[in-house]
Amino acid sequence: MARLLLVLVLLAAGLATPAAADPLPQNGVTVRVDPSYQQPEFEGWGTSLVWFANITGGYPEPIRRKLVDLLFGEDGLRLNIARYNIGGGNAPDVRKDYMKKGATMEGFWKAPPGTTRADVDWWQPDNPDHWDFSADANQRWWVDQIKREVTKWEAFSNSPPWFQTVSGYVSGGFDANTDQIRRDRVEDFATYLARVTQEMERAHGIKFDTLAPLNEPNTNYWGTQIGPDGQPTGGRQEGAHAGPELQQEVLLATRRALDQLRSRVKVSAMDETNPGTFVRNWNGYGPARDVVDQLNVHTYGTGQRTSVRDIAKGADEKLWMSEVEGTWGNGTTDYTSMEPGLGMATRMLEDIRELEPSAWVFWQPIEDTVPQAAAGKNWGSIHIPFDCTADDTLESCPIRTNTKFHTIRNFTHFVRPGDRFVKTDDPSSVAAVKRSGLDATVVHVNSGNTGRAVTLDLSRFGLVSPLAKVTPVVTDASGALVRGKPVRVAGKSATVTVPAKSVTTFLVDGVAGVSGDAALVQPDHVYRIATGGKSLQPSDDWAKAVLRTTDTTSARQLWAVRKLGHGNGNRERYEIVSAVTGTRLAASGDAVVLQSARDTAAQWIMSTTGDGSWTFVNAATGTLIEATGETVSAKTPTSGANQRWTPVDETVQRTQDTAVFTVPKLRPVLPQTVTPVYPDGARGAVPVVWNLPPDWRWQQPGTVRVHGTATDVLGRKLPALAVVTVDTIATTLPARAKTYVGGRPELPATVTGVGKRGGRAELPVVWDAAEFDHVGTVTVTGRAQVVDGSTVAATAVVQVTEPVEVNAALDAAVAATYTESGYSAERLRNGVTEEKAWSNWRSGTKNPADTITFSLPGTRDLTRVAVHSHRDGEGGIAQSLKVQVRTVEGTWVDASGDVEVTALRTEVVLNPSPPATAVRVVLTARPSGYLTLGEIEVLAKAPA
Repeated sequence: MARLLLVLVLLAAGLATPAAADPLPQNGVTVRVDPSYQQPEFEGWGTSLVWFANITGGYPEPIRRKLVDLLFGEDGLRLNIARYNIGGGNAPDVRKDYMKKGATMEGFWKAPPGTTRADVDWWQPDNPDHWDFSADANQRWWVDQIKREVTKWEAFSNSPPWFQTVSGYVSGGFDANTDQIRRDRVEDFATYLARVTQEMERAHGIKFDTLAPLNEPNTNYWGTQIGPDGQPTGGRQEGAHAGPELQQEVLLATRRALDQLRSRVKVSAMDETNPGTFVRNWNGYGPARDVVDQLNVHTYGTGQRTSVRDIAKGADEKLWMSEVEGTWGNGTTDYTSMEPGLGMATRMLEDIRELEPSAWVFWQPIEDTVPQAAAGKNWGSIHIPFDCTADDTLESCPIRTNTKFHTIRNFTHFVRPGDRFVKTDDPSSVAAVKRSGLDATVVHVNSGNTGRAVTLDLSRFGLVSPLAKVTPVVTDASGALVRGKPVRVAGKSATVTVPAKSVTTFLVDGVAGVSGDAALVQPDHVYRIATGGKSLQPSDDWAKAVLRTTDTTSARQLWAVRKLGHGNGNRERYEIVSAVTGTRLAASGDAVVLQSARDTAAQWIMSTTGDGSWTFVNAATGTLIEATGETVSAKTPTSGANQRWTPVDETVQRTQDTAVFTVPKLRPVLPQTVTPVYPDGARGAVPVVWNLPPDWRWQQPGTVRVHGTATDVLGRKLPALAVVTVDTIATTLPARAKTYVGGRPELPATVTGVGKRGGRAELPVVWDAAEFDHVGTVTVTGRAQVVDGSTVAATAVVQVTEPVEVNAALDAAVAATYTESGYSAERLRNGVTEEKAWSNWRSGTKNPADTITFSLPGTRDLTRVAVHSHRDGEGGIAQSLKVQVRTVEGTWVDASGDVEVTALRTEVVLNPSPPATAVRVVLTARPSGYLTLGEIEVLAKAPA
């Protein structure tokens, strides 16, 4: 440990004292970096080769060399993973120009002369004359150029060769919803892929780690259309539909084919287009699960990412985000706007937070300039025409990069293979610790229109050097990867202001290890496992788990959560043990039971996005603990709110001292309970028994310390202390309050009484009525009650000002009728208006409406409500909204009509609005749409 601290000090020794910080923007955010929850060693960043390599591999040397450097070079994206596309290839007599430019891939077969698309049964895998292992020269040029930089290779297929498809075309079936891979040719297809993989390894001196025989199989993307001349007019790329049953046949056959070649290449699957469809496919698998060694998913849709995460943990398999790209912007191809870069960066960090993949791979960063400009799109980060000739140069065949290229490097340059992503509580940030265990990296996306003060909380690291520092590396419209001045860490935190519309990498030097109290689960602690105001507990017969209304006095609702290993990984296993009986929660079929046995069925893996909620994945079955009403069951992952639980540490660490007052000769009345202190602070009450001294101790003024014994819910004894002040009250200190003209001051319920000997006590007070109808000060009178029944005069000086508006949401409790996993209604009041704070997305049927409720701590005069919507791709914006308030009588009334949402900020003026104790916004979604919000402001009158 001493050596480690010395290293940290030496690393930070070059730190200069930073200049005074600029005034902090109001919409600051604190990012708590928690290395106690670590993702697996990151394998790196990658790309598929496919179309761009099929085109540019034949370009003049200066052009293609420049492209290689942009993707794999030190100043480029620094990618280290490549996915090689094994083409299928159409029949020799099929036109070559109906698919997208670059998408017509060569197959590794050699057809006899005169073969046409009608000839589909000629190919024999054992006939060497039917193979052409010289095919695909352009993509293979790329293989040779990048093999020194690539540390992970994957081969993948979009479609079998034409003669192994149902339609006879590699672009899909005539019905895109029906299986396209010929069932009588599945074994041949698997052999084709395995042989090509083997020959590629021999020819290029590389080793494939995995082979993915399927690509987005259970979709309706892959269809072929035939024109009047009998030639295809579409689709636009290779693809083959395969339902879950056919997928299994292909995967099992692929494993057999690889085994026949004695290949060590593993099978990956199933590269589905989005997590939701991946889940449906996987749930339909049986024996094929046993041959899949790596799970691959794309995120062209983003719902149910956490379901795929938990499936991978339950299956104990590696997970890749193996393909995504996209277009962000205002409808034009733009090389300077930050919108494409912010969109790409947001997708990257959300995938990492919610999927927890060990690798993250692009579809293809290099795109064809011409169709992008024609459609006003921003796919890819590097644009070049796909029709350049052998005579072209870098001037006549120009390469352009957009802001994606820059923001991507905020990730790829600083989070490298071997690093580990760790938990953060901010949905706009990801963090990683270095392979060495020293130092960390945080990437933060500020999509807003104003600067933001970002505070990094580093207190959960085991060591923070006295000279630790944070260096920002900023990408915004003014520059890419601009390194700023280091900021010294003080008090285990550092604050840096980042620009509007920016992506910032924070290089944290001088941190290491994990603090002993960083992890949620601590040895010998007990926890309440709660959801929706209810807590997990044993049934009446102690045989199974049920859900009951939270009862803080019930030991039945407490559980010991015990880590079974000694690491900090996100796949550590835990036991959940009843604090009363010592029996363990276990999955048994669809039930969650209690058992004594310590088998795998009683082991759970905990997952979180950092929002405070967790899922529990059973190590034996892969099912999750799910709540439905008061029933608890074990179900496959859904990303539903009823599978997310909040463990609350209910371990009493000590009790708060209690202040008591009495007058001379009066035996004090001590409370029957004291306030326990938990890891998250003081709350609740536990019973106490006091050891009162004899009555003579109360005869004279002074201070008496009374000891007692408190008992927690589990019967454990804790020391308690009451400090009793004995004195005669002579006067009270004036209280102070503020209000606005026509308002109601929040007068205190107690005043401080001052004794003749200087003793002090908080005395309950009753205030007289008063008017606050003009600017100035008003003195309110009242009477405070002493413990002997006497009263003493009390006053409160109230300052009255003209009203101003404040955001009452900041002090309110907020709740939503539904929240998508990974997001939080709490973040709707953090001052960050442009982020994606709350979402109600769910798979299948979308919610037609949802409600956000702010419960105010007191009665307020509300003036306006401002709702900041977040555009999530093409969705997220509500059709209309309505504001309702709860009156002091407890009745909900409309404070507005239905307001159409036409902009990202929708303001509703509440005129008039009765005094309110709560306010809610009822959001109506667009047909089949969903809702995403950045912030809700609840404006109320307040004193200046």
